[in-house]
Parts: sequence; structure tokens; C-alpha cells
Amino acid sequence: MNARFPARIVLAAAAVALLPLTAGCSLFGGKDSPNDTGYVARDAESLYAAGQAALDKNDARTAAALFDEVERQHPYSPWARRAQLMSAFSYYVQKDYTKSIETAQRFLSIHPGNKDAPYAYYLIALSYYEQITDVDRDQSITEQALTALNEVERRYPDTQYASDARLKADLVIDHLAGKEMEIGRFYERTGQWLAAQLRFQNVVDQYETTSHAAEALYRLTETNLALGIPDEAKKYAAVLGANYPGSEWYERAYELLGDKAPQTLAGGSR
Repeated sequence: MNARFPARIVLAAAAVALLPLTAGCSLFGGKDSPNDTGYVARDAESLYAAGQAALDKNDARTAAALFDEVERQHPYSPWARRAQLMSAFSYYVQKDYTKSIETAQRFLSIHPGNKDAPYAYYLIALSYYEQITDVDRDQSITEQALTALNEVERRYPDTQYASDARLKADLVIDHLAGKEMEIGRFYERTGQWLAAQLRFQNVVDQYETTSHAAEALYRLTETNLALGIPDEAKKYAAVLGANYPGSEWYERAYELLGDKAPQTLAGGSR
């Protein structure tokens, strides 16, 4: 999933004056990637400036390595704190989300009350969010993304990060509901009516505000008819009609109840 990154953070980092490097003196032991060569000892400001310059050139891999080097060579410098957060951002840009999360979490463990802590929490949430996969795969990352997004809103409700986290959390919840529906449809296609019913009921109970709620009510109408409980099927159809009167799902439920033919349901779900 794509996420819009707040430009304010990048602009704030860029406000630090870039210090010129001494001509002819490389930061690295060679011309290859910084991950393949040893670093030459440099002062914290020059290392940080080089990292910022690399980031401005869209070379996030080099930037992350340089920001990490600031922390390694100068762990007690004020630049190290800035570099740690910029390193987390650089890993995020290069889509190394595991490293981004680890670096941001380390920042929070060392500087829990820092003014940039809200951003660190937000970056963790984004890194989980970007890893959300299709509904036909394991959703553990999706759950972690939702937890992290909710944590941003809980801790910093009046920030711009919370506003964006709320929007993304709604998308994540809809995604989780879609996973429940997919599993429920599978059980329904294979005639496992009770298992299907539990999944659709989860959507109605836990994700009632999502785009999947209407279909879940229809599927509950289907499964109850299949189980020989027409009165329960009518109850779900009534709820469906009250909340989604003009929907395709209510029309299908109305036709289904008119036929009252559970045997036609097997293999008929879409």
C-alpha cells in the first residue's frame, strides 16, 4: 500500500546546513557502496551532511549507511539523535521496512520523550502499513499495522500524524473484513455452513462500518437457510433491508427468501 509522507519532516531535516566536504577526501575506503567498504573517520556534522546530500539525490541506501555511521562514530553527539531518525526514514524510502521499524523503535527506547517521538511512532506504523498484502495471504502484518496506527492516534490525537493514521486505519479495517469474507466464501462454497457463518458474523460484529457489511448480512441469510433456520435468515434479511434497502445484496436476499430453496445455495456463492 502507498502512503503519503509528510513533507514537513523532510523539510525540517533539510534545514540543517549542509557542510562542505574537504575536496579529494572520500568518506569511504573506496568507490563502491558504503556497505562494501570501510568508513574513514569523520566528524559528525560532515557525516550527517553527506547523508542528507545522498537522500536529496534519492540514494536512500547510501544515506542510511551514512546516518548509521554518525551514530556509530559519535554516539553521544546531538547529531546522533537526528541521524538515528533520518536513518529510519532512509530505510523506509528504500523499502527496507524491517530496518526502518527497528531503527525507529531504538530511537524511541533511547529518546522516549523527544519532540520527534510522534514521527517515530508514525514511521513505524507506515512501515507496517506498506507491507500489507492481498487478502488471500496471512494477515499478521495487517494486524500489526492496525495496532501501530491506533497507537499513533492514542498517543498523539491532535497531530497531523493521527489524522493520517485514522484514515489508514479505516482502510486496514476494511482489508481485515475482506479477509474474513474471503474465508467465509470459501467455507460456503465447500458446504461448511457453520464455519462460514462464524466468519460472516465476525464481519457484522467487528467490521459493521466497512464496505463488506451488506454482503456479510446476505451471506448470513444464505447460511441460515442452508442450515434449515429460515426464521434467522429472515432476521438477517430484515437488518439488511433496513440498512441497505437499495443494495444488490438486499435484492438477492429478497429473491432468496422468496424461493426458500437451500439446496440451490451449494456452489452458488460468488
